[in-house]
Amino acid sequence: MNPTAMGGGPARVLVVDDLEASRFIACSWLRRSGHTVVEATTAAEALIALEGDSFDLVLLDVHLPDMSGYDVTERIKADPRTSSIPVVMLSATYIEPEDKVTGLTRGADAYLTEPVDPGELLANVEAALRYHRARALAEHLAARLTRLATATFAINAATTFKSLAEAAAIGAADVLDAEATAVLTDPSGAVCVVMAGAAWLRPDDADVERWMASLNPGVGVAVIEAAEVPWHQVAVVARTKLRRPPIGITVSPLAVTTDDDRNLLRQLAQAAALAAEGLHTFAEEHSLALTLQRSLLPRTLPQVPALPMTARYVPASSNAEIGGDFYDVIELDGRLLIAIGDVCGHSIEAATVMAEVRHTLRAYAVEGHRPAEILRRVDALLERFHPTGGLTTMCLLLVDLEAGTMAVANAGHVPPLVVDDQGAHYAHVHGPLLGIGLERPEATELPLPLGTTVLLTTDGLVERPGIDLDEGMEKLRAAVSNTEDMDDLADRLLAELGQGKRDDIALLLLRRLG
Repeated sequence: MNPTAMGGGPARVLVVDDLEASRFIACSWLRRSGHTVVEATTAAEALIALEGDSFDLVLLDVHLPDMSGYDVTERIKADPRTSSIPVVMLSATYIEPEDKVTGLTRGADAYLTEPVDPGELLANVEAALRYHRARALAEHLAARLTRLATATFAINAATTFKSLAEAAAIGAADVLDAEATAVLTDPSGAVCVVMAGAAWLRPDDADVERWMASLNPGVGVAVIEAAEVPWHQVAVVARTKLRRPPIGITVSPLAVTTDDDRNLLRQLAQAAALAAEGLHTFAEEHSLALTLQRSLLPRTLPQVPALPMTARYVPASSNAEIGGDFYDVIELDGRLLIAIGDVCGHSIEAATVMAEVRHTLRAYAVEGHRPAEILRRVDALLERFHPTGGLTTMCLLLVDLEAGTMAVANAGHVPPLVVDDQGAHYAHVHGPLLGIGLERPEATELPLPLGTTVLLTTDGLVERPGIDLDEGMEKLRAAVSNTEDMDDLADRLLAELGQGKRDDIALLLLRRLG
C-alpha cells in the first residue's frame, strides 16, 4: 500500500469489467470521490496490471470473458505481493446467496450485486479500504518495532566501539528504510564514522568530528533538524553523562517525516548511548585492572648475559577483572630462581592472594630453601589463611649456570617446555597444586645445555573451551623455535595462540648462552 493510502484519503483502484457501460459508471463514481482509477477489461489485463503496479483495492466483475472472477480473486490472494489488497466483487449475473458465499469464501472482502446504489458501492469501497489501511498500518508498525528490537539487540551485543557504530548505523538504516550514519568517540578520543545503505555523498570524517565536538546536548537525547547539520541530514545526538562524548545518528530528512519516525530515531540513539556507556565503563575497569595487575608483576627482569630472558603478560580479552597470573625471577648468589604461577579466579581476592604468594615465595627463596620446600611452605600458608580461595598452580626453576642444570619443582602447573637441538619437549615434572595440603615430590634436576631455550607459561596460552588441554599443549610445542629471537618468538606465540582467550596469559622465555 502506498503511504498516502495508508494514512487515509484517495486510493488507487483497479476496476476490472468487460462491459464498458458498467465499467464507466463504476469508474465515474470512484473518480468523483477522489480515487485514482485504472481500468482493465479481462482477467489477464488485471493480473498484468497488478504485477506491474501498486493498487489499494480491486473492484472486480465476477463474470469475465477469460476467467472467473472467483479464480482471479484466488490468484490475487495467493500471491504474497497482492494478498493484502482488498477485493470487492460486483456481479449482475451471479446474484444468488450461494454466489455471495462462494465469492466471500474464495477471498473477496465484499460482494455486491447489480444494479447497485452509488452510495452502497462507495460505502463498501471505503469500508474495505478502512480495514485494509488499519491492517497495513498495524503490520507496518509491527514490522518497524521488530526491526527496532533487532537493532537494539545488535547495539547491546556490540563489544567494541566500531561494532557499536556499525550496529547503530545498520539499525537506523533498517528501521527507517534510509541511508544512515553513526558517529561515536572511543576512549582514546578517536571518532568512528560508519555509514549504512549510503547512496549520498559521505561527509568528511574531520567535518563530522568538528561538528560533534561543537555539540553540547547535555544529558539525554536531542533531535537536530537538517538545516542545523552541515551535510543536510536530520541528526539525533545522545549521551548518558556530561563527561562522555555524545553519540550521533544521522539520516535523510525524507526518512523522518512524522513524530513516530523521530521517536524511533530517539530510541535508537538512546540505546546506542547506553551501550556506549557500558563500553566506556568496561574500558575504564579493564584499564584499571591491567594497571593494578602490572603493578604486581616485576617491572624489569635481571640482566644476565649468560641467561637472557623475556616475559609477557596479556590480560583476558573478555574480562575486566584482575587475574592471578604472575611470574618472578629472583637472583640468589650465582643462581636464579624463576617462578611462574596462577591463582585460580578473576577478582581482587585472586590478585591479593597472588601478591601474598609472590612475596612469600621471595622470602622463602632468600632464606635459602630448596624449590620443593618453598612449595611446601607456600602450600601450608594457603591452606591455613586462604582455605576457600587460595588454589594456586606454580612451577619453580632453580637455574645453576655454573653447573649447567636446573632443578624443577612443579605444583599442578603447565610443565616447562624445553627446546634444544633435539627438538621441543615438556619436562616430566609433576606435583599437586597448592592450597590442599598434599605431599609433594622433591625437585627434578635437569640438564640445561648451551643453546637450550625454556618456555614457562600459564594455562591461558594453551587452554581453550571445548578443546583438550593436551591438544593445546601440543600446538604450543609444535610452534616453538629454538633459534628465533626470543622477543619475536614471544610475540608470535601470543599472536598465533593467545588471541581471544578467556584467561590471562603469563609467558616467560629464557635461553642459556654461556
